[in-house]
Amino acid sequence: MELKLQKPLIIFDLETTGLDIVKDRIIQIAYIKVYAGGKEERKSYLINPGIPISPEITAITSISNEDVKNAPTFKALASRLQGAFTGCDFAGFNSNHFDIPMLAEEFLRAGIDFDFSKSRLIDVQTIFHKMEPRNLAAAYKFYCGRKMTDDFAPHQADQDTEATYRVLKGQLDMYSAEHQDEPERQLSNDVEALAAFSKANDNVDFAGRIIWKPVVDEKNQPVVDEEGNVVRQEVFNFGKYKGRPVAEVLHRDPGYYSWMLNGDFTYNTKQVLTRIRLKEFSNR
Repeated sequence: MELKLQKPLIIFDLETTGLDIVKDRIIQIAYIKVYAGGKEERKSYLINPGIPISPEITAITSISNEDVKNAPTFKALASRLQGAFTGCDFAGFNSNHFDIPMLAEEFLRAGIDFDFSKSRLIDVQTIFHKMEPRNLAAAYKFYCGRKMTDDFAPHQADQDTEATYRVLKGQLDMYSAEHQDEPERQLSNDVEALAAFSKANDNVDFAGRIIWKPVVDEKNQPVVDEEGNVVRQEVFNFGKYKGRPVAEVLHRDPGYYSWMLNGDFTYNTKQVLTRIRLKEFSNR
């Protein structure tokens, strides 16, 4: 269905050096400018972020430091983008939570106060989530073919666990090799494989204060073990030691451990921190 527009709409996406809006930078911006009459303009720019692109980001985006070394900076492109974007509305996927704030930061760093409050902002991900709820009732209807309220009383723990069990079995059936031709659409009926597939982040503790990150060599390349697996280590994901290995920090600043143990952190975070500390002591 064609869009009904009163003014041009910019559908855009960013690739960045990371997810920190303050510290990270844009390495690619692409957009489609759709006019009220149906005309479409497409542009894509690689951008030199002025900071290193990590191997993890290169693996995700296929954009390397070599690719952007001769690319313009965002500041060099800012006036051109401002001209193309002024008077437009914007649309993206998760754009209201990440892409718009990141783009606004880059404009400000370039000395341009682009006023997004004058634009209407469409987040396709939000529409998706609101129109296709990702709750247990929606999953039950999708995988089991029935309304959850027809089979269970609402908000009862024993009822919800029964429904969850049926959903899991329905998922294994729907995504079995018997029903899916594409390997990437197949789920293995194996608990270890299902747990790995379900993992949504690299958190070491549940709160995400400590995360796993690959160990890198002097060339900033991931270190692998004898079996070819990437070696990972626990690093802090907050505060003054963000990005630093936990074991290294505890060795150089022993007081940081006591500060965290007495601080407003979850018991689980403190438990994980203690385990790392004890492991390091035993390895010395």
